[in-house]
Amino acid sequence: MKATDLLVQCLENEGVEYVFGIMGKETLDLMDSLSRSKQIQFVNVRHEQGAAFMADVYGRLSNKVGVCLATLGPGATNLITGIASANLDHSPVVAITGQAGLERQHQKSHQYLDIVKLFEPAVKWSVQIKDPQTIAAIIRKAFRSAKMEKPGAVLIELPENLAPQMTLTKPIPVTPIPKTTPTSQAIVDALTMISQSHKPLVIVGNMVIRQKAAEEITTFIKNLKSPVIHSFMAKGILSKDHPLNYFTFGFNKKDEVLPIIEESDLLIVVGFDFVEKLPKEWNKKQRPILHIDALPAEMDEYYPIKGELVGDLVETFRMLNKLDLISKPWAPSGNLKEQIMDSYLGQKENQSLSIENILLLIERLAPDNAIVLSDVGAHKISIARTYQPKQAGTLIISNGLASMGIAIPGAIGAKLASPDAPVICITGDGGALMNIAELETAKRLGLSFIVIVLNNDGLKLEEQMMEEKFSKSFGSGFGNPDFVQLAESFGIRGVRPHQLNEFEQLLKDALNQTNEVTLIDVIQE
Repeated sequence: MKATDLLVQCLENEGVEYVFGIMGKETLDLMDSLSRSKQIQFVNVRHEQGAAFMADVYGRLSNKVGVCLATLGPGATNLITGIASANLDHSPVVAITGQAGLERQHQKSHQYLDIVKLFEPAVKWSVQIKDPQTIAAIIRKAFRSAKMEKPGAVLIELPENLAPQMTLTKPIPVTPIPKTTPTSQAIVDALTMISQSHKPLVIVGNMVIRQKAAEEITTFIKNLKSPVIHSFMAKGILSKDHPLNYFTFGFNKKDEVLPIIEESDLLIVVGFDFVEKLPKEWNKKQRPILHIDALPAEMDEYYPIKGELVGDLVETFRMLNKLDLISKPWAPSGNLKEQIMDSYLGQKENQSLSIENILLLIERLAPDNAIVLSDVGAHKISIARTYQPKQAGTLIISNGLASMGIAIPGAIGAKLASPDAPVICITGDGGALMNIAELETAKRLGLSFIVIVLNNDGLKLEEQMMEEKFSKSFGSGFGNPDFVQLAESFGIRGVRPHQLNEFEQLLKDALNQTNEVTLIDVIQE
């Protein structure tokens, strides 16, 4: 068989269902091979960045590896933002690009860039296929690397001249990734550390979601009876009304949760990654750390390690939960819980179309399994504060790279990964127009989800920061098309509420749609 036939067989062997991408001259052989696959659907997107975002969110939600495809040169460079975003947020993704033939890579050549080197800082592993006989081994290693701790992105480059060459190799069988666990002595030491503390605080991070350890850590929290706070990306571990839930931390301003960190005497930090928020921003008093994660802790003066439990989070907490854990019930001084709830969750008395009012309606009307995606902008901060998902892993926030433009293509990846779950993406007008062409992709695929565009004719977060720093703003404003007419030009439903009660009814109607994308244009004052 030819090399690309083997490559597709290897993708099938890995359980791949979708490949998101755009073809080019250098990937024609691969497209020919994909056309004969009975398992893999090729999703032809409108921009390679959208393909990477789709693969990212699909990988987060499906428990599989998301796969995206581009040709050489500009196709590959268009991928890199979405791939870097997936890598920093620890989403398993494999990106495949075409490349100029080996015979012309030694000289200046049309569209030739060293893609492998270009992607190296943005991925876990970046490799060029130099011999068709290595394809099976490279694909197996790539998928294994993408899913190994901590998950992330991998880049595979296939030169054009190798694609049609013949090979006799076969896919390598998929074997489970071994799970590591802490030593028994480490577990005992951790329990001793907790028992000697008076005010332990549990900090839950992204990897609890990634490793699907919500049930096990919830049992641990129930036994410990100490307060719990979450990073942006770990919301939903505890319910909104759980008495130990002290909500989200990690904000640059008005971080109401910081006093509980300062009052505690031991921080039990679980699955937290420095990319979520550097410790110097939230542990200024250098409280001691019990680090629980899949990998050893990074070294930092504001992250003083007193103990570590390194291993699979599900297995680690199963081990902890089998032993006698001394409960440590306590509450922070004053009325901190009430202050946090009033600041983050307080019901607004007005009927404005504010992001907070919109989020409270989504929380009330959407079913428990609804997936909400946040684009990047001022609304992202509001979502991190206000919105409380009912299930772990159903709030998707781009936080590591914090790249605008993820919401609409991400909604496509989310719907393909979770077809039975309602999907709502919230984006500003800036982020929406970066990848709004993917509405055509969604329409072509027959998907249904909701796009809420917060329309304020500018980059409001940057405008606010400039006004605070310089008492004026510059370069943050722009004009917009009529989003309702634009939606209709894509063949989808576009609506524009003028009051909160109108939005409520439109949201109800959109949640009942099973075969249509609805764009809600929300004009912001």
